[in-house]
Amino acid sequence: MKTAVVLLPGLNRDRDMIAALRSISGVEPLTVWQTETAIPPVNLIVVPGGFSYGDYLRCGAIAARSPVMQAVAAEAARGVPVLGVCNGFQILCEAGLLPGALMRNTSLKFVCREVKLEVVTNRTRFTSGYAEGQIIRCPVAHHDGNYFADEATLERLHGEGQVVFRYAEGTNPNGAVRDIAGIVSESGNVMGLMPHPENLVEPEHGGTDGCGIFESVLGLGQKVAA
Repeated sequence: MKTAVVLLPGLNRDRDMIAALRSISGVEPLTVWQTETAIPPVNLIVVPGGFSYGDYLRCGAIAARSPVMQAVAAEAARGVPVLGVCNGFQILCEAGLLPGALMRNTSLKFVCREVKLEVVTNRTRFTSGYAEGQIIRCPVAHHDGNYFADEATLERLHGEGQVVFRYAEGTNPNGAVRDIAGIVSESGNVMGLMPHPENLVEPEHGGTDGCGIFESVLGLGQKVAA
């Protein structure tokens, strides 16, 4: 299964993502630099986390306007799965590929710890490997992870099954509205997620709860036990 990881100035989780995809798929991911205007045929495009362009203006605002993100948008329009993690989630929102915005954490502090996530629905390309309602562990590391959208958008997201992950058991680290941690697009092939599943895919990480996302979208593996 071919995958591609987008590289942008200031990202610092690209190596983690590349290692995770290599471990899970068994194939070395392609890397696509900021100036690229086309992406080779792949089964998954990932925009990883970090601090693209130093988070100037707003997190993800400059990156969203880079040539490579226009290429990502074109591939998404064709139905290619796209995953944005942390800063990648921010970039996808800024690029208009996902609704809503990621604001400053309500604590006004950078948060780096493990949280618990509820799998709100497993009827997506990214979560079919989990059980609906399953609680998984996942680390977070962000300063602007407070998801917000207006009430009409929130009602639509919930009504259409686009809220995929929710912070569970009082572990919301950023004040995100309705504890939203991850959403999918209306078309279902673009997902944004604040926590970092790529950092919990091997036993040496302390667990493998993050594998289900990659195995689901790539059509690999079995359902992760609840």
